[in-house]
Amino acid sequence: MSGHSKWSTIKRKKAKVDAQRGKIFTRLSKEIIIAARNGGPDTAGNMRLKAAVEKARAANIPNENIQRAIQKGAGGGEGSHFEEFSYEGYGPGGVAILLYVATDNRNRTAGEVRHILSKHGGNLGETGCVSWMFKEKGVMIFDRSEAKISEDDLMLAAIEAGAEDVKVEEDSFEITTAPEDFESVRSALAEQGIPIADAEIAMVPQTNVKLQGEEAEKMIKIIDLLEDNDDVQAVYTNFVMEE
Repeated sequence: MSGHSKWSTIKRKKAKVDAQRGKIFTRLSKEIIIAARNGGPDTAGNMRLKAAVEKARAANIPNENIQRAIQKGAGGGEGSHFEEFSYEGYGPGGVAILLYVATDNRNRTAGEVRHILSKHGGNLGETGCVSWMFKEKGVMIFDRSEAKISEDDLMLAAIEAGAEDVKVEEDSFEITTAPEDFESVRSALAEQGIPIADAEIAMVPQTNVKLQGEEAEKMIKIIDLLEDNDDVQAVYTNFVMEE
């Protein structure tokens, strides 16, 4: 994740939403198709599908588009044949990069990812070279200006709901959970009327690499280009920088 905090990253992404709405729709629709294909069309019993549908609704994807994607995945029709896998590599300064992709053309995707990395001071690595640096966690972000709750009250509510940790930033709160507790914690906080700016199961780095100057600029460029690629579903790094 780039930026001083995860909330900084989210705000930077939100600023690009209008220009990239088509790409966002494509990525989320693909995630819905895959989730429905692998776990069935019922969101009550398919947590991955439920999370994907909620993200799609938050991005204002029309309900008919969501249902069409679910039907594609569950029915095995056109568009349901995406292959999922990951890439691992390095950016400038030894930053770890972990990508999750969903594609109908592995060779095309590999070539595009390799080109992005090599052009901006990075390179692909072997399977397992950086994934050990990340742990799967549930992550929820709260905008302090909208949460309307004190730091102490949010911490108490989160811990009582089963969260592992609460990180306080200048403009946000970040709550982490074990993956299996993610849905129950999110539901508990939502029931208390605490608005959540962003929520996902993510790969969280255990250590960070701080970059400055030209190396930081190159790393930001790599992240932007990877996130713009239609086949890339998620980008995780241990890169941090000052605002």
